Amino acid sequence: MDRKTYTAELAGLRELRTGITAAEKAVAAAQKELDKLTGQRARRVAGLAGYEGAQAAAVAKASGLSVGDVVRIAPLLDPTPAAVRAAKADDQAAGASVPAPVAEPVAEPAAAVAPALTRPAVAVAVVERPAPAAPVAAAPSVESSASVAPVAPVAAVAAPVRPVVEVGPRELPALPEGSAGARFEAVTTGLVSKRPNFTQQARSTVFLDATAGTLAVRDQVVRVDLGARTPGEILDAVLATAPGTERIYITAGAPWHDGAERYSTLKDAVAAWLNTPSERWTTAVGSGRDKLAGHFVHQRQPVGRYAPAASPDGGSTEIRSMGEWFDPDGADVVTCRQAFTLLWQALRRHWDDAVLMGSPSQTGRDLWSRTIPTSGKWAGGYPVLSEELRGLLHATGGQGRTELVLPPRVPEQLPALVEYDRTFAYAKHLWKSPVGTPRRITAQAFAAMSEQEQTKALMSCSHWNVRVTVPAGWQHVGLLPAPVTGDRAWVYPATPGATFVTWAGGAEVHLVLSNHLMPWKVEILGGLLWEDGKPLDEWGKRLKAAWADLTNLSRVHGDERQRTAAYLASRAVRSVLLFGLGGFAQRPRLVSGTTPVGETLPAGVEILGQDGEVVTWQRQAGFSRDPYAHPEWAAYVWSGARAALLDMKYRQGKEVIGHAGALHARPGTVVYFGTDGIALTERQPWPYRGEPGDYLLKGHLSGPVEHPASQEQYLKLRALGRAELAANGAEKQ
Repeated sequence: MDRKTYTAELAGLRELRTGITAAEKAVAAAQKELDKLTGQRARRVAGLAGYEGAQAAAVAKASGLSVGDVVRIAPLLDPTPAAVRAAKADDQAAGASVPAPVAEPVAEPAAAVAPALTRPAVAVAVVERPAPAAPVAAAPSVESSASVAPVAPVAAVAAPVRPVVEVGPRELPALPEGSAGARFEAVTTGLVSKRPNFTQQARSTVFLDATAGTLAVRDQVVRVDLGARTPGEILDAVLATAPGTERIYITAGAPWHDGAERYSTLKDAVAAWLNTPSERWTTAVGSGRDKLAGHFVHQRQPVGRYAPAASPDGGSTEIRSMGEWFDPDGADVVTCRQAFTLLWQALRRHWDDAVLMGSPSQTGRDLWSRTIPTSGKWAGGYPVLSEELRGLLHATGGQGRTELVLPPRVPEQLPALVEYDRTFAYAKHLWKSPVGTPRRITAQAFAAMSEQEQTKALMSCSHWNVRVTVPAGWQHVGLLPAPVTGDRAWVYPATPGATFVTWAGGAEVHLVLSNHLMPWKVEILGGLLWEDGKPLDEWGKRLKAAWADLTNLSRVHGDERQRTAAYLASRAVRSVLLFGLGGFAQRPRLVSGTTPVGETLPAGVEILGQDGEVVTWQRQAGFSRDPYAHPEWAAYVWSGARAALLDMKYRQGKEVIGHAGALHARPGTVVYFGTDGIALTERQPWPYRGEPGDYLLKGHLSGPVEHPASQEQYLKLRALGRAELAANGAEKQ
């Protein structure tokens, strides 16, 4: 190509650019008009429901919609007979009406013998292809008193100890075969977690006790008149005292719950408070095509974002809850502000550019991004998995274990209720995480591995689709989660002979195959195997160091206020890690927003409420192109934490010097699992060294204690146990 041709081609590209820009504008204008027209159609369809003789079929034909779409917009037009709807509603209210049959023993196919791990050798069967999920036969052990009831006819059955709500098995997704499965071994093109090349800007922040009307501004405490405590009155009072404030943390008072008795749900009350009309303030909106409203509706920790009505583009102010970071537990605004100062100072010792952002989740992710290596294999950043694989991990990688173990597996009268809590638990499981593009392991591929390769695969960063059978003679708690329908998506079968299909991380599969009590039968249906890496290790080390500094300060400082502030700051570090890790999961989210009455609503929204000015709505946001979406990291850490609730090793260097966890307590003594803690009927000889992951005695309620029938009852007993232990001089952590 000569220079003349090159110049001509450049001119042609400029013409194309102009044409593409014009076409993009035309498409955007057409989309805007389409959204406007579809919104008008939806409002007209909803209005037609007010006519007694309206029929869904006629409305559908006139509007160009399906009958199903019409019914979704206007449920009153549902042509389903009332009797059928009532019967359906009764079925839904009753849960699964047909009990799940007991799973028949699975004929063992040609098996690949798994090598010995850390305990006696275990046989691992390999099936040719994933089979449909087998129903679960589980003992009552769910927080909501739910379990899968056995169905085999029995001549004489004793009355159950307490009612059990029946739930059915839920089939989890499996890795598809052929070309469709290739997307489950891929990353998203052009989406990489990169180290930022900018410094976050700090925002002017104040702390407000909405009950006492006291405001902590820098080194001063000022009393302010909050009027009726609406958002507008709070903003007026605060900004009159502290002009330029960008963030207000409410430390006490929860004004968003004012008048909650007038609403059917707490969420409705919060939404109404956030959208209280004001002449001087309007909702701050984000940029982009949807222009989503800035409010985040949450029952207890909402976020309100407001801008001056006169100049909505001139900046915004947030109203947030202190509970996002820690429970103030009666601490005044000065102590809360001091806690934030100590938190920032502790983080700055490990990050030169540390800035406290609006939430611990945002702060945690920002701090992590500043630990991305600048040299080595991952210097260019960590690739983000394909959307299909992220969806699989979302559906199959549960978070913490929450389970109430019910009689007859534990006594009706508990001799005591003893609570143990794992200190800064997730920090112990950050030293290794999966990185890069996963390799799919089929059942056949696993069978073809050598014993050494199988051992390495099962102990590596991996996620396995398995069929599990509880062995005969098993007398302890369940080890792996089984998927079920209902409020609780997972149960933990422990009945000998129960068989179920699930997904589990390498740490849990390793525990099932190597626990010291009795190995379980595991059939490998397939799995995903990553390279072992350390993407979270540096982040975790720095957060653990900041937490240790603050924890020590909370014990030795001579001033009571400073000790309390340091303790609260250490809890905030825990939140940064906990919610920062959860942020990597990037689960499909509900986005809340508001739209002025009369304007077109965004597509696919569910209306939460409406007043004279705005319509409040929410919708599924799905998976975004988030460069920091790494559900494989969250799932792997959560799997390790669930395994440590059952069996955690105490190490001195590389030597294992002891064990703790539910499997090291006597059968029949474990009452409750709560994410990073357990409750038992007797104390355990587990040492506490103050290190991340150690089991701390948190509560002791002397018996006899009536077994709690629900989580709510358990939480009340837990509070009593903590109070009793505190009265006996226990140290808080």
